Amino acid sequence: MSTFLGMPTAPPRSPYGTGHLRGDRTFPEAAHDELRNEQLRRNLGRATRTIRTKRLDVTGELPDWEQLRDAGSAIKTDTMNRLPELLEQLERKVTERGGTVHWARDGVEANEIVTRLIRATGSSDVIKVKSMATQEIGLNEHLEAAGITPYETDLAELIVQLADDRPSHILVPAIHRNRDEIRQIFLDEIPGVDPDLDNVPAHLAAAARAYLREKFMTTRVAVSGANFGIAETGTLTVVESEGNGRMCLTLPDTLITVMGIEKVLPRHQDLEVFLQLLPRSSTGERMNPYTSMWTGVTPGDGPQDFHLVLLDNGRTAALADAIGREALNCIRCSACLNVCPVYERAGGHAYGSTYPGPIGAVLTPQLAGMHAAKNDPNSSLPYASSLCGACFDACPVKIDIPSMLVELRHQHTEQSGTTAEKLAMKAAAAVMSRPTLFTAAQKAASLGRAVGGRDGTVPRLPAPFGGWSDSRDLAAPPKQSFRAWLSSAEGTETMRAAAEEGAGRTADTPEEDR
Repeated sequence: MSTFLGMPTAPPRSPYGTGHLRGDRTFPEAAHDELRNEQLRRNLGRATRTIRTKRLDVTGELPDWEQLRDAGSAIKTDTMNRLPELLEQLERKVTERGGTVHWARDGVEANEIVTRLIRATGSSDVIKVKSMATQEIGLNEHLEAAGITPYETDLAELIVQLADDRPSHILVPAIHRNRDEIRQIFLDEIPGVDPDLDNVPAHLAAAARAYLREKFMTTRVAVSGANFGIAETGTLTVVESEGNGRMCLTLPDTLITVMGIEKVLPRHQDLEVFLQLLPRSSTGERMNPYTSMWTGVTPGDGPQDFHLVLLDNGRTAALADAIGREALNCIRCSACLNVCPVYERAGGHAYGSTYPGPIGAVLTPQLAGMHAAKNDPNSSLPYASSLCGACFDACPVKIDIPSMLVELRHQHTEQSGTTAEKLAMKAAAAVMSRPTLFTAAQKAASLGRAVGGRDGTVPRLPAPFGGWSDSRDLAAPPKQSFRAWLSSAEGTETMRAAAEEGAGRTADTPEEDR
């Protein structure tokens, strides 16, 4: 007698992420509208050119810049290869130093954990810093629905929040706004602001500083993100340029840090590499003005109640992809955005996700999937690239974004079922594998010269191929195919003459040089 135990099956896939990881429209649809915004394009062009120039200057100062990139890539790859053990070590070290660690499978769980922790303090306000992970999960909206008011303290994040807008850049979320727009936002939204406020950047910053200083001094709970978490010591790190982070991380009684699980690093010594790579690649600075590090709770100094929320939200799903997992190496420097010709013209909002630009085009589909519904907007993101490779050249940890874009396009095609494109490719393969059919097809294609324009191109292909000619120049078919020419008398004579010329050159070449 035997017992059938069933066939082995693959373990269930980790859940995809939730939150602001999917737009309402496909990238081409959204980009079409954004391209009409001339002010946006001017702002983006000016800002990205400035950051690119600064970055090239400061990276060119280091003779070992490429070696630093190699080291950063190696550390991150090693981290991803043993992520579970490093996260357990981080939890253990944070707990040993008086902190509390929470694990969140997705954005829903993370939002519930943070809301519960804030409510336990009795506070109805919270100040925030370095919070891209909380933007990803939509924490602000969740807190507001629960009666808790979040205050962004980074200047650009504050501008976006006051305008009820969305970030458009990883490093400079308000890059799409100019100083006149910011002035009007402050006049409309900041209580008690000087009605004579002008658009001088220093004056705008002073108005924001006066508004935020009161929040820093009276709010007893802070929520932060983290650039890095050190497994060896349980240390968390935030780097920023305005000092608002230092205020949020030291003044409140309770600090809640929401960190993506991919932000962990094995050793404290690894910061030597990343604190050189990150500022040069992001802001074009040699070092960050403010680098804050804390380990658990220190009696009598800083927050006395520290919580670390480790966020998955699709990262384990990305980690399971042998090729796509490299996207988790990202340190959120935004260098790829600043060199991308597509991002510079379309802007961040066209991507529909918290993560725009080249890295968003590969990270978002992996975190949230590409097939949640028919015509999922995320399925268009891998095609939002010219594959020029500038992002790979700029990335401080050498993430091969172009190769991942190609792989995601392949995955999208494989999961899309039967499409007109697949049927067309199958028909082409059938024709090309049969010489008789291929010859007949070439002769038929030559008739297309009749619809060619004076410039030698076909203006528009008939449906369903019109999309190709809408964005590409298609050369009109030649009068004669290469195969037809080769079999003609002219072709035969030309090939014979070429063969004779080659034989003559061989005869004139000394034997020892052949």
